[in-house]
Amino acid sequence: MKRKVELVVVSDLHLGTYGCRASELLKYLDSIEPKTLVLNGDIIDMWQFKKSYFPESHHKVLKKLSNFISEGTEVIYITGNHDELLRKFTDFQLKDFSLVNKVVLELDGKKAWIFHGDVFDASIQHSKWLARLGGWGYDTLIRINTVTNWALVKMGREKYSLAKKIKSSVKNAVKYITDFEITASNLAIENGYDYVICGHIHQPQKREVVTKNGSTLYLNSGDWIESLSALEYDLGEWKLFLYDTMQDKIQEEETPTSLTDFDYRDFMQDMLS
Repeated sequence: MKRKVELVVVSDLHLGTYGCRASELLKYLDSIEPKTLVLNGDIIDMWQFKKSYFPESHHKVLKKLSNFISEGTEVIYITGNHDELLRKFTDFQLKDFSLVNKVVLELDGKKAWIFHGDVFDASIQHSKWLARLGGWGYDTLIRINTVTNWALVKMGREKYSLAKKIKSSVKNAVKYITDFEITASNLAIENGYDYVICGHIHQPQKREVVTKNGSTLYLNSGDWIESLSALEYDLGEWKLFLYDTMQDKIQEEETPTSLTDFDYRDFMQDMLS
């Protein structure tokens, strides 16, 4: 039976890349019945998109998102840097679907400020060519890591994340990249937001940030490449869903999402027409 949830936030799916864990994502989406679903950026990876690579599992994710809209779930698509081409179409709304750059939601009398977060990343804003190159390199690294982890498991050893190790080293070396979480939280506090919700950095998080000016709850929905995470808000409480440790909450659907009469090109055209 599907879990009813008031609000679900997912981000950084990177559909159209080899790193996207679409099968696990689809199992999660098939297990929930959200009143509102926020897609917080980098849903379709337009930087790495290739017509030659968009497997059936990626099609099924788009089909599931389309089903949510037709079944009455409010779907809010917030643009990110990897799907920044959609930003020219923002502030678009059709029935239960909207395309925006950011959104403020009121949840039980509290304000939630939701945006992707690439605005804080100096490397994205000032060196887009370098960021795109990094995106290609990250996708390649994920493919190598997949093979490496397969071998490690066969040898009875624990999986190892090359990407997390390298990203950590790079972020420490590049001094001009701001502390993402603190910057977002400080701005949220200054503007009176109770919650600030981002994606972008592929680091799922839920923590309270307190300064002399006030406090806010910082949340990050993570990604569906490594973390396999989502944010859920229900009955006045935020929870961080981690697929690898919470699979017991996912029940296989008797009628999982199928691809009958669905083409992702039509889906994209419908969204933008």
